[in-house]
Amino acid sequence: MSAPTPSETPQPSAPATSWDDLLARGTEHIQRAFHELVAATSDYAGHSPDLIWGNLQTPEYAQEVLRMVAQLHQLPDDSHAGAAERTARARYLGQDGRTYHVLLGEQALLTGIGGPEVMRAQLEHLLAALDTPGLQLGIIPARARLHVYPGDGFGIHDSTRVEVEGYRGCETITDPKRVALFHRAFRLLQESAVYGPGARALITEALHSW
Repeated sequence: MSAPTPSETPQPSAPATSWDDLLARGTEHIQRAFHELVAATSDYAGHSPDLIWGNLQTPEYAQEVLRMVAQLHQLPDDSHAGAAERTARARYLGQDGRTYHVLLGEQALLTGIGGPEVMRAQLEHLLAALDTPGLQLGIIPARARLHVYPGDGFGIHDSTRVEVEGYRGCETITDPKRVALFHRAFRLLQESAVYGPGARALITEALHSW
């Protein structure tokens, strides 16, 4: 399966309230908004260089990530509620013909979120998800030759909307020229990824290292 190409699929509308405003109200609010975006998305392509993709996070892993977000942004710690909203997005995998093409950097398998117990459970969950209908999961080996620099994590929703996440918050991109740039970056990143048995081997190796 190749990376999606721009189409005439209507894009989900941007949130009436900005991501930054939602985040200021706590992780639950912004995760609920992302949940609504995922529910409205039929075709997704995304790259996560150093964290497990949100739709495949375990509750413990998600809660630890969101606890760190709350700590960084000096928010009340509602990470338990935020994690419940984030992990609920997994229900859309394999549902109603939705497709997901996800690239993880090998570093995502090694980034220490929550300690060894959390990481072992997370990687076991990732292995179990490899055969999920509608999901194509590639891993970019740490020593793979890259054809583009990794950049921030991003997600392309229905080929017309990009969400980019980082310390600065989340940026929504709908300008066709900028969206096309992310499509091109995804295709170049994909050239360095391994799938199937290769991806399983990297996840298993990382699991044993924990």
